[in-house]
Amino acid sequence: MSLRSPALLLSTLALALAPTAISAQAPSARFVAELATPTAETHVVAGGVVWRCEATRCTAPFNGSRAARMCTQLGRELGPVARFEANGVALNADELARCNG
Repeated sequence: MSLRSPALLLSTLALALAPTAISAQAPSARFVAELATPTAETHVVAGGVVWRCEATRCTAPFNGSRAARMCTQLGRELGPVARFEANGVALNADELARCNG
């Protein structure tokens, strides 16, 4: 078998680069919250998912739930939320106020 054939060379190159292409895909969907005050908790369950927290930042995998509901659930566990987003889309000021209400 020779790599001199252009088709074989391209096939080999495509297979070699496949893991790179897969890892370059968009990051997985998730929730991101910025708390009003730091938390000592490193892991908390809220809204049916495990949140990982460090100081004021908490993240969790997206589970299909509405962002407002997840924000409220997290707030009940850890206190007021200063910013909340789901899949890169942040809650607006009114939604955030309801989350903390």
